[in-house]
Amino acid sequence: MTCENKATSDVRENRLSALRRLTTADEVESTVGLPASAVMLKQISTLDEGCRTVLARCPVAAFGYRDSDGTSRTTFIGGTPGFVRVHSPTRISFSLPGPGDPYGPVSFFFLLPGVGEILRVNGSLAARKGAETTVDIAEAYVHCAQAVLRSRLWQPPAPAEPVAPATPAAEFAGDGPLRRPGVAEFLAAAPFLALSTWDASGGSDTSPRGDRQEVARILDGRTLVVPDRKGNKRADTLHNLLRDDRLSFAALVPGRTGVLHVRGRGAITDDPALLETMALRGMPPHLALLIDVEHAEVTGSDAVARSRLWTPGAHVGRGTVPDLMALAGEHLAAGSAAAEGGPPAFLLKAVGAIPGLPRLLRLVMNRAYRSGLRKEGYEDVSENVEPGAGGRRRGFLRRRPADEGRPTDDGGTANPLREVRIAEVRRETPSAVTLVLEDLVREDLVQAGLVREGAGANPGSFDFRPGQFFTLVADIDGRPVRRAYSASSAPGSARLEVTVKHVEGGRFSTHVHRSLRAGDRLAVRGPSGSFHAGPRSPDAPDATDAPDEIVLVAAGSGVTPMMSMIRARLAVRPGRDRIALLYSSRSAVEIIFADELHRLAKDNPDRLSVTHVLTSRDGRLDADGVRRWVTGLSPARDAHYYTCGPGPLMDAVQLVLTGLGVPDELVHQEHYTSGADTRAVAATVPQEMTVEEDGRPVGTVVVEPGQTLLDAGLAAGLPMPYSCTVGNCGDCMVRLRGGEVTQNEPNCLTPQQKADGYVLTCVGCPLSKVTLDIADQ
Repeated sequence: MTCENKATSDVRENRLSALRRLTTADEVESTVGLPASAVMLKQISTLDEGCRTVLARCPVAAFGYRDSDGTSRTTFIGGTPGFVRVHSPTRISFSLPGPGDPYGPVSFFFLLPGVGEILRVNGSLAARKGAETTVDIAEAYVHCAQAVLRSRLWQPPAPAEPVAPATPAAEFAGDGPLRRPGVAEFLAAAPFLALSTWDASGGSDTSPRGDRQEVARILDGRTLVVPDRKGNKRADTLHNLLRDDRLSFAALVPGRTGVLHVRGRGAITDDPALLETMALRGMPPHLALLIDVEHAEVTGSDAVARSRLWTPGAHVGRGTVPDLMALAGEHLAAGSAAAEGGPPAFLLKAVGAIPGLPRLLRLVMNRAYRSGLRKEGYEDVSENVEPGAGGRRRGFLRRRPADEGRPTDDGGTANPLREVRIAEVRRETPSAVTLVLEDLVREDLVQAGLVREGAGANPGSFDFRPGQFFTLVADIDGRPVRRAYSASSAPGSARLEVTVKHVEGGRFSTHVHRSLRAGDRLAVRGPSGSFHAGPRSPDAPDATDAPDEIVLVAAGSGVTPMMSMIRARLAVRPGRDRIALLYSSRSAVEIIFADELHRLAKDNPDRLSVTHVLTSRDGRLDADGVRRWVTGLSPARDAHYYTCGPGPLMDAVQLVLTGLGVPDELVHQEHYTSGADTRAVAATVPQEMTVEEDGRPVGTVVVEPGQTLLDAGLAAGLPMPYSCTVGNCGDCMVRLRGGEVTQNEPNCLTPQQKADGYVLTCVGCPLSKVTLDIADQ
């Protein structure tokens, strides 16, 4: 630092240190005032039916907690409606992936997309097992809609417009955490944050803060200021900071799926000159928080991305949750009845039952909100989202389609996920199990008597080409994890079977083998993949794309797509085809489908032959072994060859077939990479991604640190092509028109495809501003 810069920094620090601080409760109350008694009476000590209904519909919550070492943290949790499990009126649990283990008092507020009021809940940690976190409830109450209305939280740009790109922020002096990559740019666009504080008696508070434009403004490299505008006078945050100045917050930018995490120490100021810089139409806030920042970091958020907060179709509809202002009225009635000298409970219930009273209360509160915002200096308050349940901005929100409540792709795109139930977990070998899956739509129809149990192809059946794969999606430690697995069953059945081999270090396969049981639910997407042999289903026995003779070479779990081919062909083409399988396994006990393969070969000796290679006995299957087996078969000239297994085996088979003069169009390969093989790569700075289709702009989004190109596009509702999400299938391959991308290796791109500028969005992260063309695959 030069002498001139140091002098400027010293002057700035002296000016900040000279700002007047409030240090007593009397000073705070003389400025803010005391809350009305009704404000304090609306707290309840248990979760009533209305609260439980809100939790069942809520997809995301702000959560404030401290580690055992006292580190303050605020984050967003959830991802899907009902992510909180209510065990009793005073106990809930949820998944918290990290970082850190909560300790002591904790606090939440729950957001309903499209709704202004917020449900706040405070309590303390009861138990922690892995990511599963259990909390005992101490109090719950409804927070007013002012923070949401001030911030216009539910009004992001239209999908085709840029979403708060990472443009340069204003210059500021001094080094510090606020100079970390992406932090200043995020703050310049963030109108809303969740602020967590703690008191000296074991209580925690996480409250919403919202403002037009940026809610927290940078004074220098380590100092923020947050205006404290007029509210309900509870001033919990201010009173907490007088006793314990440690705080943390998590900030949001509408339209983005990243979160800015900040922690530091706070002080309260009423310095007139500073407050004047935050005035709206000449009206400054009455106080402000000065935050000495110790840590600041922008990260991608699974909870925000999966919640689809900025997708209008995800906003709650009228009647799906109680009007939160009416719920607050019920809480006030309960609190008033319990208070000494309060009116009798039956009288309050009678008043609450007056027809039309909730609607009248809503109209009164909406008018009060608008009036309050105008008095604070806000303009265009009529353009704010209506704060009530299911409130909407004219011309912006739309009703949820008829499939409301069914799972969809992460970004709400056109291809839906199918929710399935595990009907059976069948052990195949010590290291492989088969998941037998049923579509929940079909299960509902069966229970309603609209579909017979055991009926053939109908709603709920799984139709695909033998050899294709499905992408399974499961929540593991609070995060969605996707893996692609080939179907091992024949198509057209009401049950889909996928066979999963345990991979050491494989996150998904370990979850399947250790945690999943019959009755558990997953989601599947598919079918996908060009590795298949017709026919499509038993109803199409004369499909022209089904060769008469197929030669199959597999190793380990590579037999799963082959099993689908064998089952399907033996079921629908009697007497016409010939199937030969060469299958390499480690040992006899590791032969997947051993008994069924033996039975099928015995029952169909003229159609199916199976040759086993056991590497523990025979050594590794190499090119010489493959050549001897193929030449011994004397296959027809138009036979098709299908191989699936580790890379060295695939290369050996290709070498043999090329040497035998087999045309490339008759050779089909299925490459796969286990979840443990990929090396994670991630951008450390938010980057702008522009998506085009045939050169026409589709949308511009920000890819947050830790996100892939695909995650960011789907979260913004862009029509991104994809399937397996782990770099195996190539369905997400697009042309990189500009910028630089890094990708997980290995993946399915060929050297020529990489040289031609193609990337896989599912394993790609931007290193700069990028432009993709999703039509050029």
